[in-house]
Amino acid sequence: MNDPTTPSERYLQGMETRRAVLGDSHVDRAQQAVTAFDQPFQELITEAAWGHVWSRPTLSRRERSIVTIALLAALGQDDEVAMHVRATRNTGATRDDICEALLHVAIYAGVPAANHAIKIAKQVFEQMDAEKAA
Repeated sequence: MNDPTTPSERYLQGMETRRAVLGDSHVDRAQQAVTAFDQPFQELITEAAWGHVWSRPTLSRRERSIVTIALLAALGQDDEVAMHVRATRNTGATRDDICEALLHVAIYAGVPAANHAIKIAKQVFEQMDAEKAA
C-alpha cells in the first residue's frame, strides 16, 4: 500500500519537468499559493500533465510547448497562453514557432482566437525583451 503522505514517482518527475519548463520562481510562487482546497488539484496536474504527458519521450519540450500554446489559444485560456509563451525561454520554442502555431489556430479554431493569442504573445515577448535588457 502506498503512503499518501509520500509523493509518488510520477509527482516527483512531474515537479522536475514543471520546474524545467516553467522555471523555479513560477513553480515556487504557485506552491506558496496552494491551500487545502486546491492541493488535490495541484497534485493532479503535477502528476498527470507534467509527470505523465510532458515527461513522455516522443515529443520534445519544444514541440509540446508549440502544441500546448496552440491548444490554449484555441480554447481562449489567456492566462495559460501567457504562462506558456513565457516558458518558451526554457523549452526552445521560438517566436517563429509560436507565430506559425497561431496561424494554424486562426484556420482551425478561428481568427478571433488567434488574434487574441497573438496580442497576448506580443505582450509577453515585450516583457521578456524588457527583462532581458534590464
